[in-house]
Amino acid sequence: MTDKIVNRRTILTTTTLAAGGLLLGGGTAHGATGHAARPATPDEAWAELRKGNRRWAADAAIHPHQDVARRAEVSQKQNPYAVVVSCIDSRVPPEIVFDAGIGDLFSVRSAAQTLDPLVAWAVEYGPVESGTPLIVVLGHQRCGAVTAAAHALSEGDKLPGDLQRIVEALRPAYRRARGDVDKMIRINTADVVAELKADKLLAPRIARGRLKIVGAYYSLDTGQVTRVV
Repeated sequence: MTDKIVNRRTILTTTTLAAGGLLLGGGTAHGATGHAARPATPDEAWAELRKGNRRWAADAAIHPHQDVARRAEVSQKQNPYAVVVSCIDSRVPPEIVFDAGIGDLFSVRSAAQTLDPLVAWAVEYGPVESGTPLIVVLGHQRCGAVTAAAHALSEGDKLPGDLQRIVEALRPAYRRARGDVDKMIRINTADVVAELKADKLLAPRIARGRLKIVGAYYSLDTGQVTRVV
């Protein structure tokens, strides 16, 4: 009798775990590496990011590629499917926002995702060296850097040290947004996309359909990423 009870419990537990895996991600267990092929095209890469973000926003993250097996898999070679250019804000970590893992993304972060030569070179690395098919420029709600720049420009203040460079980088967006911070965030995102599309190393890849650059906006309130460019 005891053996029958134990067996029944084992069956019920196994069935429940399997069903849970199906609900969360087509049978993918928490942290599992899996054997899914790397997205090869810009559209496939964007679809993968959108899928991950929907999981994150719905509190159904599966945390893929975050285990020892994945660590071993990418220890000698990496092959990320997207570059995410985002703000340094602690509330917008790309791997969490897109429910991705180790070896999935090149993350390039600067205040208000502004560009300078070093940041631009970091963005170029993925497409040029690894054939990464997608770049996402990710602005976000209530960006502190944009807010500080808008206040400085409104009051005629100068921020200390090199922080003033961020203000100057955001001045065009401030003028076109007429000081509206949320509009500034979206305009600046579009401006960074335009600047990257004109990059001499990236433009030929875009023309051949091997690379796409997307501008997006992350809501701190909902966890959702929406495309703006």
